[in-house]
Amino acid sequence: MSGDDAGAVRSAVLALQRTTGLPMVFGGAVRRDRLRITELVGNITDSLDGLVVRHGSGLGGKAMAMGRPLWVSNYPYSPSISHDYDKPVGREGLLSIVAVPVVVRRRVRGVLYGALREPLSLADRVVSAAVDAARDLEQDLAVRDRADEALARARPSASTSRWEEVRAVHAELRALAEQAGDQTVRDRLREASLRLAAAGLDEPDGHPRPSLSPRELDVLSYVAIGCTNAETAEHLALSPETVKSYLRSAMRKLDSHTRLEAVTTARRKGLLP
Repeated sequence: MSGDDAGAVRSAVLALQRTTGLPMVFGGAVRRDRLRITELVGNITDSLDGLVVRHGSGLGGKAMAMGRPLWVSNYPYSPSISHDYDKPVGREGLLSIVAVPVVVRRRVRGVLYGALREPLSLADRVVSAAVDAARDLEQDLAVRDRADEALARARPSASTSRWEEVRAVHAELRALAEQAGDQTVRDRLREASLRLAAAGLDEPDGHPRPSLSPRELDVLSYVAIGCTNAETAEHLALSPETVKSYLRSAMRKLDSHTRLEAVTTARRKGLLP
């Protein structure tokens, strides 16, 4: 994973802790079939910080090998996993653990964990929340990958970099409009952002533009410049869950199945630059 991807893993770990309230949540990136744990919330020691987990070893390594979520209710006594990492896990006092691999294009890119310091079965909602967090991270990484590939195919030019700046300014205008206390100023900023978006439209396609709410368009404008849900939430002073809700609604209105498809459709319709 790149440095940006590591930031996405960090955001996913924080989001998982917020949604589950688990006493410890952690995770990391996978390189050359090895997971390095770098993101920890709720730890009381540094025993897991920087730990390298091999493919197939322990709970996380087995989840990597199988490509699916796994969990145990009493880690040191579980017969279903190898016990290569009992010492660092024991020093942290973790007993009930779920590990969810982050799989992008059939390749494991990271693992997210949630844990209790009691030998209890994890609730279905906790396991589901861990799976949802991993799926959100997969989508974020997939969008970034495709954006990177598109940029690599494109020949670098001054006009390309200037157009990216236009998109960044558009997102800022949307955010400023929401912060404006005066309704007239807010409306003018939103109108300016729509004019900026329409300026990149070669010619109308003859079909009416989908009617997105201001907040749906705000969220989509930050997604369009490569922001994760967590980063978008920070820019717009929203919760990541609220951002996800607006994004799903926008995707539905744009008849799109992925974030990238939604952004592409919005640009084609003149809703985004």
